[in-house]
Amino acid sequence: MSPGQRSTAAQQVRRVNAAAKLLRSGRTVVEAARELTCRLGVSERQARRYAEQARDSGSKAIPKPKVVFTVKLPMDLVRQLRHRARMDRRTLSSLVAQALERFLTRARAGRRGGV
Repeated sequence: MSPGQRSTAAQQVRRVNAAAKLLRSGRTVVEAARELTCRLGVSERQARRYAEQARDSGSKAIPKPKVVFTVKLPMDLVRQLRHRARMDRRTLSSLVAQALERFLTRARAGRRGGV
């Protein structure tokens, strides 16, 4: 990765998970950060952030890749969705993804004779 280029969400999670593994092996945050700097070629400052995040929250699941999916919806529905997302302090994408996942889960349960 060239200097100044941002890492993807998946790369960030992989790096935090690498730091968590180092911490679990008994290394301190400082030691883990130094090793990450060498392994990943990131700055000491950024490696320290990864190590601190790993210390505070542990390992995480690597996020699935995302794609842009365009749909046309009634304006009033979009307003309601945006309002709900703001109220919940979430992104519109995360709100819609959760709603669609719930819909599909219910649809699958219905086909199997469930609720």
